[in-house]
This record gives sequence, C-alpha cells and structure tokens, in this order.
Amino acid sequence: MALKLGKRQLQLNSFQVATLGFAGVILTGALLLMLPISSVSGVVTPFVDALFTSTTAVCVTGLVVQDTGTYWTVFGQSVILLLIQIGGLGVVTIAASIAMLSGRKLGLMQRSTMQDAVAAPKISGIVRLTAFIVITTLCIELLGAALMAPVFCRDFGLGQGLWMSLFHSISAFCNAGIDLMGIREPYSSLTSYVGNPVINLTVMALIVVGGIGFLTWDDVRTNGFRLDRYRTQSKVILLTTGLLILVPAIGFFFLEFSDMPLGQRILSSLFQSVTPRTAGFNTVDLTAMTQAGQMTMIILMLIGGSPGSTAGGMKTTTFAVIIACAVAVFRRRDSAHFFRRRIGHDVVATALTLSFMYVGLCVGCGMIISLVEDLPLLTCMYETASAVGTVGLTLGITPQLGVLSKGVLIALMYLGRVGGLTLIYAALAGQRTVGRLPLDKITVG
Repeated sequence: MALKLGKRQLQLNSFQVATLGFAGVILTGALLLMLPISSVSGVVTPFVDALFTSTTAVCVTGLVVQDTGTYWTVFGQSVILLLIQIGGLGVVTIAASIAMLSGRKLGLMQRSTMQDAVAAPKISGIVRLTAFIVITTLCIELLGAALMAPVFCRDFGLGQGLWMSLFHSISAFCNAGIDLMGIREPYSSLTSYVGNPVINLTVMALIVVGGIGFLTWDDVRTNGFRLDRYRTQSKVILLTTGLLILVPAIGFFFLEFSDMPLGQRILSSLFQSVTPRTAGFNTVDLTAMTQAGQMTMIILMLIGGSPGSTAGGMKTTTFAVIIACAVAVFRRRDSAHFFRRRIGHDVVATALTLSFMYVGLCVGCGMIISLVEDLPLLTCMYETASAVGTVGLTLGITPQLGVLSKGVLIALMYLGRVGGLTLIYAALAGQRTVGRLPLDKITVG
C-alpha cells in the first residue's frame, strides 16, 4: 500500500498498515469520546481518559477508567461498541469488507495485507475467507444477543434489555469484556449473574468461539466433525483450548469459591477459567481470590486466545509449541512434534521470543506501576498482564491510577492487540538480514 507525501510516494508493508490503522482508529475514537454528547454529564472528557477508553475498546481489552454503563451516553456507548467491533475483526478486515461491498477490486498488496491480518496460510481464497469471517461473526453475535435477550429484557425492560444483549454479545465475542452493568453497581461486571446459566453459558461460548481463530472456523465449516482432516494448527488450538479451560477450572473448583452452592460453584470455576483468555468479564469478586488463583489467572491472561482470532495474548499455539519443545528436550528428540508432524526451529524461536516478550513486559511494567503507585507487585502484574494480554480483568486499581501508569497500560494494550512482532517488523522494515554465520555451541542448563 502506498501513501503520497507531496511528490514522494511512501510504500507501506502489511505490518505498517496494521500498526498505523489501529493507531488511526484509536485516535479517531478518542476524539469522538471527548465530545460532550458522549458523556452523561455533558462535559468534555479529558483526553487521557478518552484515549484510554478508545484504546481499551479497539484493542478489545476491557480495562476502564470510567464506568461504561454510567459515565457514557448511548452515543458514547455506541462509539465504544463500534470500536470493539472494528478491533475484534481487525482494521484491515473491516477496511477490506467495505472495499468489497463498494465493488472495488483488491490488488495483490491488499490481499497480502488481508492474509497477514487473519493469519491465513495462503493468499488464494482470501477474499472468500474474509467474507465468511464477517458474515459468520455477525450471525454469531446476533445469536448470542437473542439468547441473552430474555434475561436482560426481564431485568431492564424491552428497549434497554435488547441494547444490553447486543452490547454484551459483541463485547463477549470480540473478547473485549466491556460491560454496561455499572447501572446496578459501578465496575461490577457480571457478578449479579453469577448463578444464571443462560448468561454464563452464552458468554462463555461467545468467548471461546471468538478466541479459537478464523482458520479453525474454516476447518469446522469444511470438515465438520472429521477431525483427522483438520489442519495441524486447528488440532493444536482445539486441544490446547480445551485443556486451558478444563485444568484451571478444576483447580478453581477445589481451591476457590468453597462457600458457593454446587451449581454456582461449577459455573464460577468454568467462567473464571474461560474469561482470562482474553475476555475480561468476571462473575465473582476477583480481589477475594487467593494469590495462587490470581497468579493462575495472570498466566492464562498472558497465554490468551488463538492466532487469527478476536483474542489477544501470546496465543495458545505459542504456549503449545513451548510445551512441545520442552517435551522434545526431555525425550532427547531433535524437534518438537504435534500429531506426527514436526515443528520447524523457526517456529520454536518465534514462540520463545513472544513468551519472553510478554512475560518481560508484564513483570517490567508491573514493577514500574508498583513503584510509581506504591501498590503490591502482584496486583500491578495482574493489571499489566490484563493490558498486554488484552483481557480487561482488574483487581480494582485502574480508575485510581495516575497519568504515567495509564500511559503504560495504553502502550501495553496497543502492543498486545497489534502484536509485538508486528510492531518490530513495521519498525525494522527495509533492514537487511545478515547471511548465515559460522555455527558454534555454548553450554546451557
């Protein structure tokens, strides 16, 4: 893609398009949220708060400095919902969809950018895949809203109930975790529905479906229940996602929520296992959980969802590759394996780089906020893991943070949604790679 600057033409690669696209949408959203019509009080919202809210919506994170249900008007909430939808599907996917609807033909560069945006393995069929993604997304979101509508309409009336259903369905599917429940109690998320199976199961299903990735949908559409025909990536995603839901849920059931009735305890354990990857809703008081439970959620937030999905984090496949690599070392194999398929060393190197980046950012930025705000390190790491993993869960410190700490979280949310490697590739575009150097060995471990 090319931009004209006077007589010069600046050629942008797909990584730069995605990076600048997200930045442009965030800034536009912030300016709209600053308008007096966006806030209930009718005043201009401070730029830092508007920028934070726009970033958390576009980056589908869910951390908020103003309660969404009580601070923003219907116009402001509509802006936030639109930003969530754009952020969930991706700026490139939305732009390509608009271009296709207008009848424009997409060139090779645009198709290549679309391929990178949805993590597709090949460029052929990318237009059909994008159309499938958009149509399926809208259908699933409408279905989720329809399932929750009876509950919300009963509690809030027809008009507001339908709005609440649509807002929370899109927010859940896009893994944003932004809610309107502040009209009951500020920053309460879905705690008032802790024992409601309709809301719990629907929101969990939307989170999982939105987080498994568009290519996995394509496999399900094409191959149905014939799992042996699925791509290796889809098999890894489904297996890893299942384990990351089941294992923490069992731990939460036995170590947390012991004072709840059995049915509510099962729902709470499952919900708090699903939502850290990377939705941001909660049905229990997170501050009442043990530090072990909070640390488990930090790990889940850093792992996040799957590639080419609405979710953030370092991704389930990254976690799976690291585990497979460790198993290969323990068993003295020369490479990691999945389903009788060997994983390349370049994939392992990328997985290790991403995990180091996410853990380093979580710990390092957590230390900065802890020093600046004089807060416990674990609490601050919970906040930074939530930001860089684009989750939105919080232990309640977000609204009280200073400008510097908010700036740190804004940067983490942006990096987490765009992708650390995307930013690096965009910044280092045009850099020449060094040829292969002589091989040598060092001792580790």
